[in-house]
Amino acid sequence: MTEPAGSSGRPRVLIVGAGFGGLRAARVLRRAPVDLLLVDRNNYHLFQPLLYQVATAGLSPDQVAHPVRAIFRKQKNLEFRMVEVRGVDLKDRVLQTDREPLPYDFLILAMGARTDFFGLEDVARLGFGLKDVDDAVKIRNHVLRSLEEAMVEKDTARRRELLTFVVVGGGPTGVETAGALSELTRVVLRKDYPGLDPNLVRILLLEAADRPLAGMPEDLAEAAVHSLSRKQVEVRLGRQVEGYDGSRVRILGGEEIPARTLIWSAGVDAVELTRTIGTPIARQGRLAVEPSLQLAHHQEVYVIGDAAYLEVDGQPLPMMAPVAIQMGETAARNILRSLCNQNPLPLRYRNPGSLATIGRNSAVAYVHGLKFKGFVAWVVWLVVHLIQLIGFRNKIIVLVNWAWDYFFYERAVRLITPE
Repeated sequence: MTEPAGSSGRPRVLIVGAGFGGLRAARVLRRAPVDLLLVDRNNYHLFQPLLYQVATAGLSPDQVAHPVRAIFRKQKNLEFRMVEVRGVDLKDRVLQTDREPLPYDFLILAMGARTDFFGLEDVARLGFGLKDVDDAVKIRNHVLRSLEEAMVEKDTARRRELLTFVVVGGGPTGVETAGALSELTRVVLRKDYPGLDPNLVRILLLEAADRPLAGMPEDLAEAAVHSLSRKQVEVRLGRQVEGYDGSRVRILGGEEIPARTLIWSAGVDAVELTRTIGTPIARQGRLAVEPSLQLAHHQEVYVIGDAAYLEVDGQPLPMMAPVAIQMGETAARNILRSLCNQNPLPLRYRNPGSLATIGRNSAVAYVHGLKFKGFVAWVVWLVVHLIQLIGFRNKIIVLVNWAWDYFFYERAVRLITPE
């Protein structure tokens, strides 16, 4: 039986997704005269910018995730339910889930994104994406298992394949993953595997464009390439992957790279749910929204974060956490304005800049028009991420782990665990 929306006499605001945008919207509405219902298929908020550190044995999953119920324990107007969303009935204002249908007066869709393999089915099947905790743990297990197998492999060619790690995509995730993999394999695990010849280890970063870090100034992108090269990462630009069979990465033009590991960070698109709603779809499967973040013919529905397509100055807003956070604030404030019979306001996006770390004590950062690189940029990156981490306990643990890693070149989470 469908429960009525706003059964307490107050409007019900339903938020789909406990990512950055969903959490910020819920926070803004914490004192509003509404009943909030936050739903997600997971019971935790994931700090995705640090997910690559789980994949490279720097942090454990519980250090980059925090239970949703703990986050909102003191927020009296909010309930949380762990359900799988199946669809949205825009006409009757009902969210369809794998449990009961959930009616709403206002709906905020903050569903996030998924890895886009650009139709390369073999890459999707045999490679690794990096969008959630399960992906990161699988990569960590696979990398550590490859090192274990390389220790007992007698054939030199096969050993080289096991010790070759290919990262596809020159955005922040790809750059950070390649740098962390280099330190994991060459600096840290070399002490644990003295029988492995470090010269057999090979890490490649493949980017289809003519430069990495497209969202940063060119000189910072060049600095990132230089830093990766110092860490013995081979940065190969203008290389478009067209296939992978589990042991060979095929490059457009005929080149093949023997490798048993391919990590794909070359693209994302909106989750499949956006394509089932019945409203206009823009690039990357994102839902086209008005400047107020509302759907054109359904003003009670707001779309934020990676699921929303909105252009500013002729360019679509990137699928990044700062965008989701600002969208969450705008959507929540427009709901408050609607309750007061006021017209909604458009999103006023403020670009905070971008950051990318390249392993220990090296990073590039472009923040509020200022450029940083090297150790100073690494400190900026460290402070920004610690501030944004959910939960005081997580901040302390992450800080201790990073300090230990920095001073002792150590990785504490070198476990092959059940998946």
